[in-house]
Amino acid sequence: MIAFVSGPVAAVNPASAVVEVGGVGMLVHCGPATLAALTVGEPAKLYTALVVREDSLTLFGFGSDDERVVFELLQTASGIGPKVAQAMLSVHAPDTLRMIFMTGDEAALTQVPGIGKKGAQRLLLELKERLGPPSGAVPGQAQNGWTRAGLGSWRIQLLEALTGLGWSAREADDAVTSVAPLAAEQEAAGQTVQLGPLLKAALRTMKK
Repeated sequence: MIAFVSGPVAAVNPASAVVEVGGVGMLVHCGPATLAALTVGEPAKLYTALVVREDSLTLFGFGSDDERVVFELLQTASGIGPKVAQAMLSVHAPDTLRMIFMTGDEAALTQVPGIGKKGAQRLLLELKERLGPPSGAVPGQAQNGWTRAGLGSWRIQLLEALTGLGWSAREADDAVTSVAPLAAEQEAAGQTVQLGPLLKAALRTMKK
């Protein structure tokens, strides 16, 4: 197994990159976020998973080893191949996926191209216990609401946005709880929950 490739980036294509390793160009299939972090001529390290087929050997690359691990776990579900697994990681970060499966968020899964309502329901049943809890979980998060049933997709996206801005998981969850009434008002009016206004409101509460 090739655990990772490291070397200068020789080329970046729409769905793949070429990394020079010992004078050999390794073609690595990557998601958009991973490709966006690569620069031709600059050194890079990609964690990789080798997919073996009768007629091909395909190398998939990721910016972190956690992404690689989740990529391989996703493929243990029936009907999920490397392309769909990569699409899932292109839409949701590893810990977001773990939260989705912990909370049974069907709507968040259907955001992935190629996954419909029935497919999402099947995946939730098959993978719920395999991905484990979010790697950033800390004692007390269950009480703060990270694992409560019914966690909506807007909550997951808002939590991810806040932690991505540098706030701790506990601070982010408190802020999400504070703006939940705003989301409830939108839902009661039959509107789609708008993440932008919620994020601004959450940031205002965190600056007080």
